[in-house]
Amino acid sequence: MTKIIAITMLFICSFISAQNVKLTVSISGLKNNTGVVKVGLYNSEGTFLKTVYKSLASEIKNDKAVVTFENLPAGEYAISTYHDENNNGKLDRNAMGIPSEDYAASNNAKGFMGPPSYNDAKFVINKDSKIEITL
Repeated sequence: MTKIIAITMLFICSFISAQNVKLTVSISGLKNNTGVVKVGLYNSEGTFLKTVYKSLASEIKNDKAVVTFENLPAGEYAISTYHDENNNGKLDRNAMGIPSEDYAASNNAKGFMGPPSYNDAKFVINKDSKIEITL
C-alpha cells in the first residue's frame, strides 16, 4: 500500500513540476554599461505597471543584459524593463513626468502619450521560452 501511495505522490509531483517553465529575457539596445537593467514580470492586466509579480535585475555587458525567471506557472505574462543608469532602484522622470531613463515592454509594445497597454505587451508561455526586448 505504501508503494502505491509513494508512486502516486511521485506522479503528482512530476505533473506539477512539468507545469513550471523558465523564461529568459534578453534586453538589447542599451546605450552604455552603466548601472543595471531592472525587469518586472506581470501576470495580469489589473497589476500591469502597478504591482510586479516577480522582478530581477541584471548587470550590463556589451550594452546587453539577460535575466531568467525560473519555476513560473505556465500562463499569460507581460514584461516592463528599464535601464537604471544611476542605480537608484527607480525609473527616473523629468519635471513633466516623462521617463528620463530608457524603458521598454515585451513585444516591444509602445504606448501613445503614455505607457504601453497590457494587451499589447502580453504573451503566453507554456514551455521554456526566450524573448527579446529592445530599448
